[in-house]
Amino acid sequence: MKQLPSKFESREALTELIAETFESVLIEGHRQPSPIHGQVLSEAELADCIQPAAYARTRNFYDGAVSRLSPFVRQGIVDRKTLASIALAGGAKPAEKFIQELLWGEFWQHVAEARPSGLWQDAEPYKTGFLASEYALELPQDIATGTTPNACLNHFIRDLQETGYVHNHARMYLAAYVVHFRRIRWQAGAAWFLAHLLDGDAAANNYSWQWVASTFGSKPYIFNLENVEKYCGNQVDCRPETNPELDASYDVLSARLFPARAL
Repeated sequence: MKQLPSKFESREALTELIAETFESVLIEGHRQPSPIHGQVLSEAELADCIQPAAYARTRNFYDGAVSRLSPFVRQGIVDRKTLASIALAGGAKPAEKFIQELLWGEFWQHVAEARPSGLWQDAEPYKTGFLASEYALELPQDIATGTTPNACLNHFIRDLQETGYVHNHARMYLAAYVVHFRRIRWQAGAAWFLAHLLDGDAAANNYSWQWVASTFGSKPYIFNLENVEKYCGNQVDCRPETNPELDASYDVLSARLFPARAL
C-alpha cells in the first residue's frame, strides 16, 4: 500500500493530493476544502470565539455570536470541559446557555450508549399521521444538489457542501424540509448530513433528526418562511416568490403537511 505524505509545503498542495487520491468520492463542483482550518487554538483564541452573553441573546440568528467550534470538538482538537471553563470565566449566569448547549452534546452521547440501536432506527412511531413506510427511502436529487424550489434552503445546502458547517437553526430547517415537506425518512437526511459535516457526530446528528421527525419527540418540528426571514433574512434570500413551498402560515402548513392530524 502506498504511504501518503504527512507534510506539505502549503494547504493548496494538501488539497490537490486529496482531490487526486479521493476523486471518486468528491462531489462534482465541490473540490475546494472547507474554509474551516483545523489548527490547534490557544486558550486566548478560544476565548475570542466564545462570547457567552452574546451567544445567549443571538444564537438562533444566522449571523449570531456562535463559536463555530463544534468541528474542533468533534475532531478532538478541543474538549467540552475546556470550553466550559473558558465560558465560566466570565461568570456563571452569562455562560448558562452556552454550557447547556455543550451538555446537549454529552446528553446525545449518553442516549446513544443506552440505545445504540436507536441511532438508525425509529425510537417511536412518527406523530405526523403517516406510517414510516409512507416516507421515501432516498434523498431527492434537487435536495442533494441544492436546487430545491426554495432559495433560502439552497443557501443552507451550499453551506453544508462547501464548508462542512451549517448553523444549527438552518440544520433544523433542512431536516424539517426533508422529512415533513418532502416526506423522506429521517435516516436519509441524517446520512446526508454525516457525509458533509465536519462536526458530524452520529449521536447528536441522528437523534436531532429524530426529534425533528417526531420519532424521538412529542410532535413534528416545522417552520415557515416568516420564521426563516426573522432569523436569517438579512443573510439569505427570503422573498416569497423564490421560496414558494415555505410561504404560508403555520396553520396552513400543518393542514397541508399533516392532513390526518387535522381531522
